[in-house]
Amino acid sequence: MSQVLTKADLIYSLRQQDPSLSRPLATKLADAFFEEIILALERGESVKISGLGSFRRRRKKERPGRNPKTGVTTLVTSRNVVLFQASQKLKSQLKTQKN
Repeated sequence: MSQVLTKADLIYSLRQQDPSLSRPLATKLADAFFEEIILALERGESVKISGLGSFRRRRKKERPGRNPKTGVTTLVTSRNVVLFQASQKLKSQLKTQKN
């Protein structure tokens, strides 16, 4: 696998775990999984995946900003952002792998 985990990598991994799974079906499964997460976030719901963490949508308020290159002050419009918080299980797993 590459340095970045791509959707193609996930599909490949699904097919490695179940060789009878066709590429189109594995692609459909991955697409459906991501689509459910996106739809839930659009509805304003949190998404919790056991052993991985939770995703939630947050509205950031309008605020003053500055272009670091030019120094020009501008207004940054309000927007939605997605936050991810890792589960305790994931955090502890990564911690033990680090040592």
